[in-house]
Amino acid sequence: MAATKRIPVSEGIWAEISELKRPGQTFDDLLSQMVEQEKKRRFIEDMDRIEAEGDFVELEFDVPDTD
Repeated sequence: MAATKRIPVSEGIWAEISELKRPGQTFDDLLSQMVEQEKKRRFIEDMDRIEAEGDFVELEFDVPDTD
């Protein structure tokens, strides 16, 4: 069984998080979903930054026929 932790938040943040929660959804489920979305957002942001700032070289390689 997972340990239960308490996270102190202000009344305003509690209200906003509560508004995001769907009926029947736990706060654990909501926070898990929010974490995954943030990870994806950061990944895309990193990829965009790398694409904008990076120096790339073309790699040449042979692709075998699949026929």
